[in-house]
Amino acid sequence: MQFSGRVLISCLITNKELKKKKQEGLLFLEEKKFFSTIILPLGKGFMLVLGIESTCDETAAALVVDGKKILSQSIASQIDLHDIYGGVVPELACRRHIDAILPVIKDCLNQANQLVTDIDLIAVANGPGLIGALLIGLHAAKGLAFALNKPLVGVNHIEAHLYASLMSTHKEIVFPCLGVVLSGGHTALLLIKELGHYELIGQTVDDAIGEAFDKVAKLLSLPYPGGPKIEELAKQGDPYRFKLKAGQVKGRPFDFSFSGLKTAVMYTAKSAERDNNPHFCVDLSASFQKTAFEDIYNKTVAAALHYGCQTAIFGGGVTNNRYLRSLFSTSSLECHFPHFDLTLDNAAMIAGLGYHTYLKRGPSDLLNLEAQTRIPLS
Repeated sequence: MQFSGRVLISCLITNKELKKKKQEGLLFLEEKKFFSTIILPLGKGFMLVLGIESTCDETAAALVVDGKKILSQSIASQIDLHDIYGGVVPELACRRHIDAILPVIKDCLNQANQLVTDIDLIAVANGPGLIGALLIGLHAAKGLAFALNKPLVGVNHIEAHLYASLMSTHKEIVFPCLGVVLSGGHTALLLIKELGHYELIGQTVDDAIGEAFDKVAKLLSLPYPGGPKIEELAKQGDPYRFKLKAGQVKGRPFDFSFSGLKTAVMYTAKSAERDNNPHFCVDLSASFQKTAFEDIYNKTVAAALHYGCQTAIFGGGVTNNRYLRSLFSTSSLECHFPHFDLTLDNAAMIAGLGYHTYLKRGPSDLLNLEAQTRIPLS
């Protein structure tokens, strides 16, 4: 799919004088020097990467140096937009991405006091995700890469979630290790042989863990997003009051199934006891959270033992849960979680992983890089 960077980048131009444009880091298309040959930042000794994220309902941009040092982040959340629907509405998400994509890029540059021409590499999440949302971020990245004549690299959003943990630690990670993806759309266990080489060893066969939290929250009449609300209620509840059980997949010990657990919560929530006991919802939230996370804990530890891994790295929005982190703090595994600022969808992890992807594989094809709703990790 071809895309004209000239049309998009012209949106960044204001009617102010050229001097003002340069100070603010805005492009001036008539200046031919912006279309010079790509020069890697060997002279200055580092690479400045612009990351762009738009896979679902966050529009984000970030500047990262050499895959690790975050100079700035800008994130436009859409929680207010989707709250009344109890989940993400793809069409509405896309419209908000269109409005937000250029302002977040500009804000990101301003925070770091950088010009758009200072960027050495552009990294963009090209999947997996919502197709319309992906296309908006991807076309913005292509437009910038074309106008600035800078290299572009596509990044796997799920792989980037795992890389967020590597950005959050100064320790050397020993491979092979276990990767644990826990998000609203994905739940998986991966054997990580090295950065960029993965083997899928377990995944959900129905709901993702984050999706299960949101659906249970809706059953309990809690607002969207459900995960933080359940975690907050669970702090006050008795996790042993309701006897719930996580699903097991026959012959696949490392796979997950949360639909049965969700159904058990539904029937429990319909009981007459709910109307008569003020602690009903907090106890059910605590029981659900404990059951779901203990299942993840048990299968993660079993997989690590089976594959001889000493280390586990976690990624995805659900890793923001403190109960989950405290649970894994009791294991013998060396566990690495992303910093709380990097758990949800963000562009810093895209820029960070994009740096390594570029060094390893070179730039993506500007015209042929496509948005993909599904990208297998292998």
